[in-house]
Amino acid sequence: MESKLPNVGTTIFTVMSALATEHKAINLSQGFPDFDMPEALVRLTGEAMQKGYNQYSPMAGWMPLRESIAAKIQDLHGASVNPDTEITITPGGTYAIYTAFTAVLRPGDEVIVFEPAYDSYIPNIEVNGAVAVRIPLEFPTYRINWEEVRACITPRTRMIALNTPHNPTGSILRDHDIEQLRQIVEEFDLLIMSDEVYEHLIYDGQPHRSMLRYEDLRQRAFVCFSFGKAYHCTGWKMGYCVAPPTFTVEFRKIHQFNCFSCFTPAQVALAEHLKDSAEYKSISGFYESKRNYFGQLMQQTRFKPLPSYGSYFQLYYFNHLSDLSDKDFSIWLTKEHKVACIPVSAFYQESIDNGVVRFCFAKKEETLERAVERLVKVYPA
Repeated sequence: MESKLPNVGTTIFTVMSALATEHKAINLSQGFPDFDMPEALVRLTGEAMQKGYNQYSPMAGWMPLRESIAAKIQDLHGASVNPDTEITITPGGTYAIYTAFTAVLRPGDEVIVFEPAYDSYIPNIEVNGAVAVRIPLEFPTYRINWEEVRACITPRTRMIALNTPHNPTGSILRDHDIEQLRQIVEEFDLLIMSDEVYEHLIYDGQPHRSMLRYEDLRQRAFVCFSFGKAYHCTGWKMGYCVAPPTFTVEFRKIHQFNCFSCFTPAQVALAEHLKDSAEYKSISGFYESKRNYFGQLMQQTRFKPLPSYGSYFQLYYFNHLSDLSDKDFSIWLTKEHKVACIPVSAFYQESIDNGVVRFCFAKKEETLERAVERLVKVYPA
């Protein structure tokens, strides 16, 4: 049988996590916490199950949850979103991204993708017969070169894929980026897929420049979110997509024949949990403290940091320490020093290697301490 994705194999996240397990390494590779989700959310979920909320929820999602999301969007971004016609609950952010692409892309359409890129984007685009037009972010700042974006637009360009805060680099969109984006999508009549799953993990007093803040942009955008990143429950695979009514109609056409509905008890619990605005407003401070603590610990090592303004990832240079490729270095580090990371070249289709690896700092303090104890011994001074 001819493959629809002939160039796709097992993801680097699966490979490195399996390697970490095999070699009993501390796993700072795949992005998931090793601490518990909020106790209140656990309690609310159990109560929902005990009260009988165990059957199908509506295809678009539990309405009280959609109403809570709309209230949160109004609170954070000042945008009035209709919970009935503009919000769809999904089994995770990656699913929402796939469904957004599938709802609008046709064979031959082009989508601008910035690399390094989360690994689902390009396969999602290609499985729909569309073409990913890859533009590298400027190294080492990982900023967008908007002149290059303009140069890559053709009559076939349909959409721009964005990710802020950015995985794997921790970069964020700035005001200049928003202004350039507004001009370009208007001039060329483009759609937007905005991956904002790390919306609450943004640091140093910076705002999250969501597409939902800008009326002209949100009318062109599928904006995808994740509960797992905010509430430390990645295994729930719960997220949502916010899009204008006409976009949402097409999104739900795909959704109803793929997933149909999501885990009801979690939706019931989240509907109540989201009413506490102090909870979601405290998440950035919680993770900023972890970023800072990990950074302080890593000063003992010979790794050199790149800035992280968001997400729960931090990039580090190692190329002054080793001539190995970033992939080989990551494998060596896992086997020999028992700390797993991700080579950033894995986020490029052509494996651009800048001698940088990604660590996840969404871990207990003792986990980070044990990891750094081992990283200190990598090429000691």
